[in-house]
Parts: sequence; C-alpha cells; structure tokens
Amino acid sequence: MIEFLGVSKSFGDAAAVRDLSLSIERGEFTVLIGGSGSGKSTTLKMINRLIEHDAGRILFQGQEIRSFKPEDIRRRMGYAIQSTGLFPHWTVAQNIATVPQLLKWPAARIAQRVAELLGLLGLPPDQYQGRYPHQLSGGQQQRVGVARALAADPEVLLMDEPFGALDPITRGALQQEMARIHRASGKTIVLVTHDIDEALGLATRIVLLDQGRIVQAGTPTELLRRPANDFVRDFLGRGEIGIKLLGLETVAARVRPNELAEGEPIAATLSLRDALSVFVARSVERLPVVDAQGRPLGTLHFADLLHSAV
Repeated sequence: MIEFLGVSKSFGDAAAVRDLSLSIERGEFTVLIGGSGSGKSTTLKMINRLIEHDAGRILFQGQEIRSFKPEDIRRRMGYAIQSTGLFPHWTVAQNIATVPQLLKWPAARIAQRVAELLGLLGLPPDQYQGRYPHQLSGGQQQRVGVARALAADPEVLLMDEPFGALDPITRGALQQEMARIHRASGKTIVLVTHDIDEALGLATRIVLLDQGRIVQAGTPTELLRRPANDFVRDFLGRGEIGIKLLGLETVAARVRPNELAEGEPIAATLSLRDALSVFVARSVERLPVVDAQGRPLGTLHFADLLHSAV
C-alpha cells in the first residue's frame, strides 16, 4: 500500500533518512521506533508530503506520491499528533468534522459520523460534542484528535507520538483503544514512538531506525526472539526480553484445560506478564483460569509461563 524505494532526506548538511526501502502492507499496524534523530518522524511526514523527500520514490497505492496534490493525499490519510492541534474556538463536533466539511459531506452524514466516533472512543456524544477543547482533559483531547483523524474514514492513519504527553494510565487506555480500533476496522496505521513497550503492545510490525537507516524490521516476537545485533538488544532492553515476550501472549494460550486449582481465578485474556505478577504475589505454582463469563477453563502453571519466556 505504501512503499519507500531508496528514499533519502537531508536538512542542510544533516541526513535525516538515508536510502530507506520499506513496504507497508494494507491493514498493517506498523510502528516506526528509534531514538531522537533516528528519522522516524521524518519518515512518517514524508508519507503525506508534510516533508518532501530528496531522492528515491514513495508510492501510495502504486502511484508516486508526487503525482497527488498534497491536499488530496492528506484527505486520504488521517493524521494525529501529540499536541492534538485542536482548534480552541471550535466545539468537539466542529473539530471532528473538519475534513468531512472540506469534502462537502451532507450535514446529517457529518453529525452521524461525529456521534459514531465519539461513541467509539468512549466519549458519549450528548456530553462531549458541544464542549470546547479547554473543557477536556488531556486524554479526552487526544481522543478527539484521533476521532478527527478518523472522521473521513481515511485509507491510512498516521500517528506521530500521539500519546507521549499523557499520564501512564490514560496512555495505556488509549493504546488499548487504538488496538481495538485496528482489530475492528482493519485500517492501515503507521505510528511513531520512542517507547518500546508501546511498540510491542500495538504493532503487527516494528521498524527500528537508527541514524536514518533501518536496523531491523519484523513482528514484535521476531525482534524479541531474534534481535539482529547488540543495538537491537539494547534498545529492546537486554535484561528484560523474556519479560517482554510474556507481554505478547495471553493466559488463554497456555491454559491447561480440565484442571482445578484453589484461589481467586484470573482471566484468560490477561497477559502472561501480568500473570507472572500474580504468581509472585501469591507464591503459588498454579492459578485457576476463567473465561469472560466467569466459567472455569483450567489452570495456568508457573512452569509453563517460564517456558514461554525462554
């Protein structure tokens, strides 16, 4: 869907992106990650022509992006940033409706879309659509920013450090929302972050950049199990790779059916990483597991959890 072919970009004498080749398939949740100055935000902004590339080719749906007018390609790509960029004197509904109004959607269709997105992001329309940005918390503003980016049902959603300024609880809730939206919509999402845990929790594919070049690309499991070099190991957190692997798998994948254990049960949807905390807190070898309706499924063994981390 999006393809970089030998793309480079410099600012003066400083090279931000160097001979980058990358394919982003339809429906992928691709996370660009790296340290400061790695070229991840520059790469993202070249996709919708907020930054023009110097060399190479960038294709969107098989066409060179320079064959599109910048305003046309931006209407096909939602864009959400850390600061949200909401218009302060517009209501929540007006902010979300920005692109649909530019596309001259009928008023009834716009109103329906605004209500649909507010509901999707956990903001009841009757309570929030008439509010102004200053009347919202930081997390609520970020949700409105995501809703605005999704308003015209874009083919691609680009997100540049969208949750970086939020507190850990709000950030975690919004990460879960984005994972749910991706599962439900199958939309192509490209997100920039410097947070490896955020990348591991959201991505179907991670692209790790350093000094404008790709160091390694692959699924979260591939990077954790087969890091390409010491740079990748250090970025992932060399001493925490086993723990991070546990965060990628749920209890349901390791439950032993038709077994019983004493104690308060844990949910099958819990990550193995969170289950490890329960094992440590209770000092037990087995935990009972239940499904979403509270029905017994079996048990999780501490030994099986250790096997998953290896």
